[in-house]
Amino acid sequence: MALITLLSDFGYSDHYVAAMKARILSVNAGLSIVDISHEVAVSDLAHAAHVLKSAFRDFPENTVHLVSVNTSGHPDEKYIAVKLEEHYFICPDNGLLGLISDQPAAAVVDITPKDSVSTFQAIDIMCPAAAKLSNGTSIEELGTPLNSFKMMLPRHLRATKKQISGNVIRVDHYGNLITNIAKEPFDILSKDKAYNIVYGRDNSRKIHTYYGQVEPGDCFLVFNNQGLLEIGIYQGNASQLLGLGFDSPIMINFEE
Repeated sequence: MALITLLSDFGYSDHYVAAMKARILSVNAGLSIVDISHEVAVSDLAHAAHVLKSAFRDFPENTVHLVSVNTSGHPDEKYIAVKLEEHYFICPDNGLLGLISDQPAAAVVDITPKDSVSTFQAIDIMCPAAAKLSNGTSIEELGTPLNSFKMMLPRHLRATKKQISGNVIRVDHYGNLITNIAKEPFDILSKDKAYNIVYGRDNSRKIHTYYGQVEPGDCFLVFNNQGLLEIGIYQGNASQLLGLGFDSPIMINFEE
């Protein structure tokens, strides 16, 4: 049996998460369920995509990821099951999967029941599908095959020999600014060159190797375990103190 992970914007103050797990376990009490997060900001697809992208590849292949974020309950809303990068995803057809991978899907099916009215789609539509997949049902048996699904496009960095231009894609729990500037292009373009990293009204000519390499209250810049440039203030909140947030521009200028 495959693992099932849960990612939602439900929080923990209500019964919603427990109800999801109860519905899954009612199919097979032996299924294994792992919470990725239920603290995604309400209806924030960018937040959900960042968390999912950061975690899903660390799970075994064939893991089933149920994602319930920004579900509208509209009668025309479509729910899908997708096989992508040897993992399965159960979610609304809202474009989120385009933000976690640029690989083509191996299979896509529409799992939306006909003439179904529900105020809790995660329970009534997505949980049964996830449980069946984890229990060995093939994805093709879950619904009607689709040729395509909605794909939101992530914001990509821009790079020339003189500059890398990127953006903050996530402000994490600590207030650290996670950017879309990856280590690989930086290493290529910065070879034998001095550089200046500009973020808001501040700048730095150094990238650190770990968070505590600076004094408390000082700014650090590291490439994190995802290989992305992260800007923070040691024992402080960079977003608040620097006045930067989601989508703030970050630039690296190279000197010849």
